[in-house]
Amino acid sequence: MKQNMTYNLPILKYQNDQFIETTDSYVTEFPITIIINGEEFATIVCSPKDLEELVLGFIASEGVIKKKSEIKSISIDDSKGFAHVELTKEIDVNFKKNTQRMISSCCGKSRAFYFNNDAVTAKVSQSRINITPQQIITMMDKLHEESKIFKETGGLHNAAISDGDGFYIHRSDIGRHNALDKLYGYCIEHDIPIRNKVLIFSGRISSEILIKASKIGVGIILSKSAPTNLAIGLAHDLNITAVGFIRDGSFNVYSHAYRIQNQS
Repeated sequence: MKQNMTYNLPILKYQNDQFIETTDSYVTEFPITIIINGEEFATIVCSPKDLEELVLGFIASEGVIKKKSEIKSISIDDSKGFAHVELTKEIDVNFKKNTQRMISSCCGKSRAFYFNNDAVTAKVSQSRINITPQQIITMMDKLHEESKIFKETGGLHNAAISDGDGFYIHRSDIGRHNALDKLYGYCIEHDIPIRNKVLIFSGRISSEILIKASKIGVGIILSKSAPTNLAIGLAHDLNITAVGFIRDGSFNVYSHAYRIQNQS
């Protein structure tokens, strides 16, 4: 049973000093429980589209798998809200321990992780991509153009992954992490190298989003909004170029500006 991304439902709207009966669009919240090798692993509340990409990207970013060949099968039962994943290996017995909440420093620097697993799976970027200011503005403009359901409902996070040129994939979800996991899952499914790619994101660059970008393996993250101080500290330590406030032809570079170069 295919779930709808949005529903039109009746509402009572107050406008021009009077109440009006009309309809409005709502985004759909859909819980999906991931079962790995017959055991419950996690439940994600998400938008009911691109679910296989979401599951693949989520378990990869959590460190369950490192490559597509470790997946034996994925089956989505969206009528009951389950994703069944069979791996070619057993999950590390210490994995559940690594998901316990914590704050730690790493390598004597400013990295602060909320989960043990973040400290294990976050990666210092090895990306060698360089982009121009015009590419940054163009990629953010394209994300805005793609955000059709957000314009309709105001209820979705939007994200894209690009190389700054011809490659560009867009995904959306009610969960900001989910939109990024869908992109990661797409790249894994289609054997697309990620290191020299750019993440474009509609929301604020928080520490959690920065860590997610690190787990995915990109070197640049772009946002139309502001970053947090913790996110910028992590960006410096993890060698990620963070760019924010991309609006009206301008932007701010918060870390590792060497990847952004004016055309000669």
